[in-house]
Amino acid sequence: MTYLLADVGSTFTKAALVSEEGSLLARAAVPTTVGPGRDVLDGLIEVCRALAVRDPLTTATDGSGRTDRRGGTVGERLDVPDPLDPRHRDRVLVCSSAGGGLRLAVVGYERAVTAEAGQRVGLSAGAKVVHVAAGPLGTADVAALRAARPDVVLLVGGTDGGNAEVLLHNARRLARSRVGAPVVVAGNRDAREEVAAELAATGRRVTLTDNVLPRIGVVEPGPARRAIREVFLRHVIGGKGLSRGPRFARLVRAATPDAVLSGVEVLAEVVDGDVLVVDVGGATTDVYSVLTPQGEDASLRKHVVAPLWHARTVEGDLGMRWGAPGVLESARAEGLLGAAGGPALDAWVARAATDPGLLPADDADHARDLTLARLAATVAARRHGRPGGPGEAPRPLQDVTVLVGSGGVLRHSPKADADAVLAAVLADHGGGWRPPANARTRVDTAYLLLAAGLLAPAHPALARAVAARIV
Repeated sequence: MTYLLADVGSTFTKAALVSEEGSLLARAAVPTTVGPGRDVLDGLIEVCRALAVRDPLTTATDGSGRTDRRGGTVGERLDVPDPLDPRHRDRVLVCSSAGGGLRLAVVGYERAVTAEAGQRVGLSAGAKVVHVAAGPLGTADVAALRAARPDVVLLVGGTDGGNAEVLLHNARRLARSRVGAPVVVAGNRDAREEVAAELAATGRRVTLTDNVLPRIGVVEPGPARRAIREVFLRHVIGGKGLSRGPRFARLVRAATPDAVLSGVEVLAEVVDGDVLVVDVGGATTDVYSVLTPQGEDASLRKHVVAPLWHARTVEGDLGMRWGAPGVLESARAEGLLGAAGGPALDAWVARAATDPGLLPADDADHARDLTLARLAATVAARRHGRPGGPGEAPRPLQDVTVLVGSGGVLRHSPKADADAVLAAVLADHGGGWRPPANARTRVDTAYLLLAAGLLAPAHPALARAVAARIV
């Protein structure tokens, strides 16, 4: 038996085919068929066809024989599940960030406390946090919230048994507003039934879950993360106009960043240690970490909003194409450019920002692209690892055992070049964070993190076998 693990992104649809033992049989990527009059299912079907005609995977077979251009043993026909066949539904696992992914707005009490906790939890759930409001909502606040066009509103506020006035006030304002997005309520437990009644009275779609900040210094992301995922699958993915019928929505199991974080969690279990992942994309650079706090980090409540030990940060100004100008600007501000800067890099960045499909034409272009990747990865890692606020400690990343690089620029570069980008992150000792001291570096060349994350809920042993192939 085989499993098809696919990511339908805004630009590319990527897929991996794995055996029930965890062997990678094939991988492929095709442009996502998104836009007016188009259906993302067409791209998913096309990537299934491409899986059968890829170049040989020299390190991805099960070791039983030679490979031909179909990616399997000579004479063997690959068993690619059909995403349109209901009988194969359990073998086709899809995540998606197409259509802008999951757009989340957070409405909280104090910006530095519950709103901050909600934002961190939203990022861990794979959301793009498009708006954060703190305090009692006024008319202008509601207008700004509506203008952000969220897919889901995360309503938080108050510790359990604490002040509930702002939470209730905001529930009433949302109930009377023209913000039609589903609402996940993850605030003061003592008030949530009353909050739900206020929202339900005007026909709002409401999901109740546990408080993200049950008491000062404690953040509980799990229940809200699961609730956001369920709302995304039930109410959001089918309403983005990505596909003409309900079949695509039935296939999707998670937002892509949520699946990746789940895969990072599986990898941390496999290596029995801390893991850091830097995913350098065209528009953003995402950083994921799964840590086991030790010593004071594990026992002391030093923060009003405790750090998430399973966390994701998104740097919306750092990317290889749309985000290239932000990389240059941030690297210059951080003092990272040095001899790498100059007119040639400036010109490459200007071209990249206006032509997302730009590919290096020669070795000089490739070197500039790698410089951009190095700068994006280093700045993003700094931001992920630095203290969250005054008086707080840096995120404890020094004990990370594996640093994984992801993203097209690393996936398609020679190993030595990709390793050099990751080595620069590990050598960054002047950036106000604690870089890993003795981490191995790996590149996820075959989308295995998201594959492991998609497999984890129903097939945990298979997920571990897939994740183990990264290291």
